[in-house]
Amino acid sequence: MAPDSSMASRDALPPLTCLRAFEAAARHASFTQAGNELSLTQSAVSRQIKRLEDDLGRPLFERHYEGLRLTPAGEHYFRVVQRLLRDLRDETARLRRRGDDRQLTLASSPTIASIWLARQLPDFQRAHPHIEIRILTVEDPHRLDLAEFDLGIYYHVPHEVDPPGLSAEAIFAHEEVAAVCSPAYLARHGDIRDADDLLARHTLMVVEDHYHDWLTWEGWYQAQGLTWHAPEHSLRANSFQLLMNATLAGQGVTLGWMRLLAADLEQGNLAQVLPLTLPSRGRLSLLTPQHRHFTEPMRAFREWVLE
Repeated sequence: MAPDSSMASRDALPPLTCLRAFEAAARHASFTQAGNELSLTQSAVSRQIKRLEDDLGRPLFERHYEGLRLTPAGEHYFRVVQRLLRDLRDETARLRRRGDDRQLTLASSPTIASIWLARQLPDFQRAHPHIEIRILTVEDPHRLDLAEFDLGIYYHVPHEVDPPGLSAEAIFAHEEVAAVCSPAYLARHGDIRDADDLLARHTLMVVEDHYHDWLTWEGWYQAQGLTWHAPEHSLRANSFQLLMNATLAGQGVTLGWMRLLAADLEQGNLAQVLPLTLPSRGRLSLLTPQHRHFTEPMRAFREWVLE
């Protein structure tokens, strides 16, 4: 009796549950880190790798005292598995999304999404009414799942390492950082005479969980050759969005990107309190998942936002 061809093709497949463990272990060169990513113990990852190696009949890793190293066969298999998992993840995400090819998912920080992106999108939607927009807010771009979004908008420092799997294009070629507050704050506390007066009499908004493309108050003072000491009054939070909302509500003075806050400055919701500005190391940037097939909505948004 001839063998069932469908059964033969199934037998040719590796144990599929082991592939994610292999891909993660190869990427991290560590069973422990792979386990952390997959919520498995180190021993569970090791067992899955051993099962895969037994199935293939050859080792995929060389175990050294300094860590793991892929064998030549393992390196080739890793490239194949990584590509297949990425393609499967992308296609699964595409099929899960409502609106199918008409939908565009944009990832951004809560601050950029609320202060800048939400105000810009009506222009794009008027030009492309057939595209459905979905916004995904994630504070740290390094925590993005590449399968969950199409394009990202974040501050990024040029010439430094991009977040894993993403490439960056600057939306703003140049950006200045300045001290800003609401007119209501100035009405209650009076004008800010100079940088010393700011430290002595006013409340500084301090971001305690900032990224490397953001300037601290101390760095802002020192970069301009100004004397720095701890302010008499401060309001601290690990969310720039929260502090920005507090600034708009008249609770203090914050450092802000001038291009990002342009609408609030033009409308009089915010005022620049000192003439001093500094160039921002970070640029508002469009982040694109590498190896992603561009859809028509992705192409349309990229052309629009980079203009």
